[in-house]
Amino acid sequence: QVQLAESGGGFVQAGGSLRLSCVVTGTIYSSDIIGWFRQGPGNEREFVAAINWRLGKTWYTDSVKGRFRISRVAAENAVYLQMNNLELEDTAVYYCALSKSVYISCQPGSYNFWGQGTQVTVSS
Repeated sequence: QVQLAESGGGFVQAGGSLRLSCVVTGTIYSSDIIGWFRQGPGNEREFVAAINWRLGKTWYTDSVKGRFRISRVAAENAVYLQMNNLELEDTAVYYCALSKSVYISCQPGSYNFWGQGTQVTVSS
């Protein structure tokens, strides 16, 4: 059984940075994809970024391109989300999730395992 645990959320002023961590317990297969999603107040859960575990290929939603960077460290069984130049609209609970599909998807339903989430609050 795979379990994911996020950490690194907190309060930050607009323009600041945070680094989120997602540690995976269990086996990550080379074809797995690990993604970050977020859910703001009153909003649906939305895709932020994802990374292919073996190749390290990355995908981003347009609103975070150039500001966020997803990476993985195989030795730590971990995925990170470096968030720079944070904006008020980035305020949300951030979740990491693992997909057993070999195809990248931005749909939450395509991900099989989820963490509990970590709150990110950006203030002016």
